[in-house]
Amino acid sequence: MPRSLHAALLFSLLAATPVAAQERSVPYWASISAGKALMRTGPDRTYPALWLYKRRDLPIRVLQIVGPWRRVQERDGSAGWMLASLLAARRTAIVSGSMRPIRSAPQDDAPLLWQAEPGVIGRISKCDGQYCRIQIDEKVGFIEQDGLWGLDPNERLP
Repeated sequence: MPRSLHAALLFSLLAATPVAAQERSVPYWASISAGKALMRTGPDRTYPALWLYKRRDLPIRVLQIVGPWRRVQERDGSAGWMLASLLAARRTAIVSGSMRPIRSAPQDDAPLLWQAEPGVIGRISKCDGQYCRIQIDEKVGFIEQDGLWGLDPNERLP
């Protein structure tokens, strides 16, 4: 087998691995895993770029799958196409609205640890439909779920 054909086959196998890991039914939530990610007008590198994202962990909603491409939607409603290899299954969310209290436990009367400003991104887990565990940098606490963008209403996460 010619060396160039062998290299092309190997590359296609490696490139397909992250895509297969994201084969889920749409819509679903994901996050941008790359430090720089282009959103395009269509599902191919030949389509013009709409936006260059430089914010790792930005939550996005995956709306459609076409081969290795994902049609995604951002918080402001804008949509476009990204390669699946630029996305992660890691759940993140953006603090929305106003300053949000971060508490020591998932309860309204739990001690206040700090407050998070709108636009802050955190990694989320353990959502019970009302509160989520959130990690912002090295800080960890609990935030009311309705103060986040990146989850379905009353969604539960393990």
